[in-house]
Amino acid sequence: MPYPIIDSHCHLDFPKFNRDREEAILRAREAGVVGMINSGISLKGNSMSLELAEKYKDIHAALGLSPDIGREGDDKEINAILAQIEANAEKAISIGEAGLDFQDCKTNDERERQTVAFKKIIELAKDLDKPLVVHARLAEAEVLKLVKNVDTVIYHCYSGSVETMKEIVDKGYYISLATLVCFSKHHQVLAAEVPLESLLLETDSPFLSSRKGRNEPAFIVDSIPVVAQIKDLDPAEIAKSATENARKVFNI
Repeated sequence: MPYPIIDSHCHLDFPKFNRDREEAILRAREAGVVGMINSGISLKGNSMSLELAEKYKDIHAALGLSPDIGREGDDKEINAILAQIEANAEKAISIGEAGLDFQDCKTNDERERQTVAFKKIIELAKDLDKPLVVHARLAEAEVLKLVKNVDTVIYHCYSGSVETMKEIVDKGYYISLATLVCFSKHHQVLAAEVPLESLLLETDSPFLSSRKGRNEPAFIVDSIPVVAQIKDLDPAEIAKSATENARKVFNI
């Protein structure tokens, strides 16, 4: 019996789904997935997210700006994405993903550029009164300082320390754990420590697959029994809580 679950973060717009996008969506539904939040990270990706959300009632668009574009993109590209998000905000359930990725930043100048772009997204989320989905890699605490005045924040694919996670949760923000939890000891420690009322589950597909090859939204179901065992709870309770949290946070 599948548990109804929402994949709180996926990238069905990515080219890896070009050959079987429709089938992947059907497989997700058959597995019990009742909603997929598709995160755009570029002009093209945001456009495709909006198209997918228009075509499928169980797909919801999040409009974002990749930290890579924040680091490498020129002002023209960044401003075009900001304008696109603003123009389509009423069709989006959240802003993001956007944030800081210090794993790939080699210089202070790159960090600074990325931070400037992220601050613009933060202001947009506040102005539009939308939840903000953040990408934070080796920059979890830095992101927390920047987003402190945003009402609703979701740390997508959280991979930081337990200590910073507790600070995030204390702010009333949410932690989304990817299918990494199926095989990563660190993410299993995070799963043990995160309060149930602060937890979302995601695939981040096509990345971080719990099975061989490409990840897809259907594989979100792999995380449920793993988290249930870690928390010593019934799998149905994990699925219900993560789904209710996603409905509440994204207002869907």
